Amino acid sequence: MNSKDIAKLVVGSLDKHKAEDIQIIGIRDLTVIADYFVIATGTSSTQVKALADYVEDELKEKEIMPQRVEGYPSASWILIDYGSVIVHVFFAETRAFYNLERLWKDGQQLDLADFLDENSGE
Repeated sequence: MNSKDIAKLVVGSLDKHKAEDIQIIGIRDLTVIADYFVIATGTSSTQVKALADYVEDELKEKEIMPQRVEGYPSASWILIDYGSVIVHVFFAETRAFYNLERLWKDGQQLDLADFLDENSGE
């Protein structure tokens, strides 16, 4: 499975479970750490944890395991590292503070529709 396929699974899970403001940044041309950042917001620490759990569970069903997961204790920013795709699930205030979109502004801001199946969210 390639990195775009993994990013699609992540985005589909986040969208289906009502994450807010999902952004995909293509960083392949900027760094060797990953091909994509997927950034999303949860409305509470409970939702941030739940969104991260859904992503992990749904990818695990496809036998895709994260290399590293960080941030569960505080649940203000959970990072799930799938190697070529790094998922950031934020609480709103934390996302605004770190503003990864600004830090990675030279990355390619990708269209969410290109990562969602026609039937997602149903």
